[in-house]
Amino acid sequence: MSDTQPSLIPPVKPVRLPAAATLTLPRWGILLLCLLYILPGLIGRDPWKNSDASGFGVMWTMAQNGWQDWLWPNISGLPVPESGPLAFWIGAICIKLFGGILGAPLSARIAPLCFFLIGAYSVWHTTYLLGRRTEAQPMRLAFGGHPETLAYGRVLADGALLIYLGCLGLLMHSHETSVEALFVALIAYALYRCTRYIDSPTIKNACLLGLALGALALTNGLVTPCGLYLCFLIGILFCKPPRQKHAINLFVSFAVTLTIVVLWWVVLKLARPYNSSPFPAWLVWNSIQIGLPTFSSITYFFRNGIWFFWPAWPFAGWAIYAWRRQWRSAHVLLPLLFTATFLVLAFFNPQKEETVLLSFLPPLAILAALGLPTMKRGAINAIDWFSVMTLTLCALFIWLAWFARHTGWPAGIARNATKLAPGFLPEFNIPVTAFAACATIGWFALVYWRLSRQPSVLWRAVVLSTGGVILCWVLLATLWLPWINYSKSYAGIATEMATRIPDKNSCISTNVSAAQRASFAYFGNLRFEGFDAEPCHYLLLGDRVSKYNRPVSPRTYKNMKLIWEGHRPSDRGERFRLYKSAE
Repeated sequence: MSDTQPSLIPPVKPVRLPAAATLTLPRWGILLLCLLYILPGLIGRDPWKNSDASGFGVMWTMAQNGWQDWLWPNISGLPVPESGPLAFWIGAICIKLFGGILGAPLSARIAPLCFFLIGAYSVWHTTYLLGRRTEAQPMRLAFGGHPETLAYGRVLADGALLIYLGCLGLLMHSHETSVEALFVALIAYALYRCTRYIDSPTIKNACLLGLALGALALTNGLVTPCGLYLCFLIGILFCKPPRQKHAINLFVSFAVTLTIVVLWWVVLKLARPYNSSPFPAWLVWNSIQIGLPTFSSITYFFRNGIWFFWPAWPFAGWAIYAWRRQWRSAHVLLPLLFTATFLVLAFFNPQKEETVLLSFLPPLAILAALGLPTMKRGAINAIDWFSVMTLTLCALFIWLAWFARHTGWPAGIARNATKLAPGFLPEFNIPVTAFAACATIGWFALVYWRLSRQPSVLWRAVVLSTGGVILCWVLLATLWLPWINYSKSYAGIATEMATRIPDKNSCISTNVSAAQRASFAYFGNLRFEGFDAEPCHYLLLGDRVSKYNRPVSPRTYKNMKLIWEGHRPSDRGERFRLYKSAE
């Protein structure tokens, strides 16, 4: 990437800024904001259905069993060849270290906590390094009073972090025991390592970049690292000489990434867990991540990206326009190339997965921070008022629905909440309610400060958007957590079914989904059919079939006795039936 403008007379910079605008957030305030964002939603709940429970299932299986499960990721015998093993290894290590004290689910969530902190750290430091570069600095004022170099870099970094925390698409995935939490953190870290390489293009930094992309390959496959290497190859064209040195370093970085993947393949080839290997299935999964663009994949991207990238995309779009004459400078070109690479990968991905959208968040947050110094006051005020009105109404509705659930008024809201989770009995928790009330009071204090003081600091444009998103999440993760947990957990139905199986060592054949299998195995302490396809005396059938389970012939269960049938109260469309062999 270029670190200087190639023209003899650089174009006029779009930023004119006084030193008063570079007042930074205190370090303790940033840490407190990050903890307030990530901790609610990690504590006091069960693994939820879909990716949260299935990711936990792989981690728990690894932690409970032997070395073969560490090499062949599975959920109690159900192979999981997609993605990669790195996120599961880290989660399983956390369960091994802290499971006896905190329990397996909470211990596994230490992993996404660490992933989030890595991502936040990388976004902040990447923006700081880019913001303190000479070409990123604002124009020097004629009579002085312009910002100091480091102060300007710090205030841009604060803005990028606030935007990153405010992105709606990051909210749920950062609280799940899934691959996505590590994936977005490694994208941010790869950006950070690339920025370090720009500052010091040494072999060491090239190797560290290759290590980051190798970890990315073991997290979510080869497509993203390969796309980024093509991105770096294009970036070399914008470098000043010596380009040959950058090409050699890029080759070294690629060799490090390839070595990591090859070492994993060699270990699998030699060890052959369960007399097989997940590597061929993993390669097949990688191959289906690339296809020709379709109208469906493009419309999926724009339909979901509008809310997924909010509030980053308006600021990022403005930054690209404002810095269009300096686009070859490293602070603009680096996040722009990352964004363009992910845009191409999104259009050529036929799977329509939110994982593809997650990769945009770190570079978009950095681009958006570059747009903050050039935003007009009217545009900033419009975004502020939109954030205040929308997020305050959302917070008040959460409070109103909680009040209705406890008191029965308004009757319509209370009735709808009961329909969604029939049988749930709400309990009034004083400490939790007090914490939610304090967070709400803090929000109104923040709104009053922003609207009454009219501060000139750069991050004023996004502090309300981020604060409102965090408030709504805190309210949901405190006031409504028991209700959500009741609706999304399989703990009750798994415990109920387990009482019908006296011998927990009995083998169970099943066709249920990965998340359901993980929940039944953990909460019911049950053993499912494994890789060896041993004959089982029990058969658990669900209406929603996993694509990885073996199909069950109708003759199989017609010759067996139905001993239990049930469903979760919150999902009447789901039904489970347990059969026992007549032998």
